[in-house]
Amino acid sequence: MRIAANQGPVRWMNLLRTLRTNCDSPVTVLNDLPFPRLESELTSAPQTPDCPMTHVVTESCIRCKYTDCVDVCPVDCFREGPNMLVIDPDECIDCAVCIPECPVNAIKAEEDLDPNEVRFTALNLELARGWPSITRTKPSLPDADDWKDVSEKLQHLAR
Repeated sequence: MRIAANQGPVRWMNLLRTLRTNCDSPVTVLNDLPFPRLESELTSAPQTPDCPMTHVVTESCIRCKYTDCVDVCPVDCFREGPNMLVIDPDECIDCAVCIPECPVNAIKAEEDLDPNEVRFTALNLELARGWPSITRTKPSLPDADDWKDVSEKLQHLAR
């Protein structure tokens, strides 16, 4: 991937997102001037299968769906299902601001997943493809407080 500099204004989030989704491509900076901009042929980049997930919503979110994380996300990477949120890896820029916001510690960096949580990487990817984006905080599920300390909730996931 080539990045040209000083060719006009840029939205840094788009630059970061494109760099993130092209993680298997080497980055070449053409010059050292400030405010780089992607060349016109690189306006959108598909997710490559070799790119890892950045952050993953785990089992703790099921039947709770606290949405505190949604308000702090700078790129609107959360997707909303009936009783859980997931992260869209094509949108997440790995900023980690959502992690401390989750009251049930359901969000983790992929490298911090326990062995029994690794399956949620694929689940987030799969569900993010079909669920709508959520960009504002909503009330949690009515019985969220009853479920927040329950483990082994995967069988309760509503797709």
